[in-house]
Amino acid sequence: MKDALIRLSQAAALALLFTGAAQAAGGHDGHNMPSMAMPAATAPIGKPGDAARATRTINIDMNDAMRFTPDRIEVKAGETVRITVRNVGKIRHELVLGTDADLKAHYDMMMKDPGMRHEEANAVSLEAGKSGQIVWRFDKAGTVSFGCLEPGHYSAGMKGAVSVL
Repeated sequence: MKDALIRLSQAAALALLFTGAAQAAGGHDGHNMPSMAMPAATAPIGKPGDAARATRTINIDMNDAMRFTPDRIEVKAGETVRITVRNVGKIRHELVLGTDADLKAHYDMMMKDPGMRHEEANAVSLEAGKSGQIVWRFDKAGTVSFGCLEPGHYSAGMKGAVSVL
């Protein structure tokens, strides 16, 4: 009963946190999990961007050493960027934008259900050798975190940050 209540409260918290973005494309493959996309009006990390308004492209590689290269990037507040992510490793990796607290909470859920896959506007999940993109508008100055939420990856240090100036 206690485990069921914990799971229900986690799902409710994530539903409140991650619902409301019309641009989100589905949820977790085979799961009835809430979308990882943040509500546009309240998102501390920004919101999905219009690809036609992207001012530049930032390339990030993911590797099996559990690292992003680069793991730190800078953008201007209000800037829309295209983040091109490439998995140069031999196993699945992903890049998910979020706050540290959001990423940690979702990572904990992924550890319990490693089959989850992300198909949201603020995430790209890639098999080995594949590339993908996130187009994102960083609205406010501050720091937006990113990480790989595949089991074991985030805790091994597969994280980074966007400095929004």
